[in-house]
Amino acid sequence: MTTINTNATSSTNSAGYGYSGTSSTGSGTSSLSGALGSSMSQADFLQLLTAQLQAQDPTNPMDNTQFVSQLAQFSQLASTQDLDTTVNNLSSQVTSAMQTSQVLGSVGLVGRNVLVPSDSLSYAGSATGGAVGVTSASSDVQLVIKDGSGKEVRTIDLGAQQPGLANFSWDGTDDNGNPVPAGTYSITAADQGGNALSTYASGVVSGVGYGGSSVGTYVQVNGVGGVPLSSIAQIN
Repeated sequence: MTTINTNATSSTNSAGYGYSGTSSTGSGTSSLSGALGSSMSQADFLQLLTAQLQAQDPTNPMDNTQFVSQLAQFSQLASTQDLDTTVNNLSSQVTSAMQTSQVLGSVGLVGRNVLVPSDSLSYAGSATGGAVGVTSASSDVQLVIKDGSGKEVRTIDLGAQQPGLANFSWDGTDDNGNPVPAGTYSITAADQGGNALSTYASGVVSGVGYGGSSVGTYVQVNGVGGVPLSSIAQIN
């Protein structure tokens, strides 16, 4: 589309029509100032096109072919913008519906025992446990439990393990068989070569929720806290 320079006293566009900055169409030119100072809408386009028709040179009028071409381009752009808006609205509705469906579908996990990634265990006076993620066959996997000060209180030898989750249980005693106080204890695991292995804690799901687009659906696990649904390693 031809760009109008409002500072010029006269101009002629490529189609052969022009306008005069001092002509009787001054009111039409003035009304365009708002449109020219911001992004062009459908109303702005029609206003501009009307002003061009009013200001055209009677001896050299606008070319019909170009006029029709401009209308066709505008119609195509308007249709594309409407389609984009419709698709975005539909996408938002579908996403919202999927989120709601996932949360509702996860309600069945409440009361179930799950394994979730964790580097700590919560001990409250009764046996607790978890698992070690073994990446390759190992002749010896060991789990080390430490108290809040970093002191080792218990080493659990899981022996030879195949790839997968190697479950363990801890009765809350140290290596000497003495009971330890309730609290949170850190856990680490390694294979016979000293390679660190991932650890998991076991807990009961007490609730589900939605944590926003960055978190998605999450489950509340006793002794662990909120965990993304996708992080659950095992459901028992």
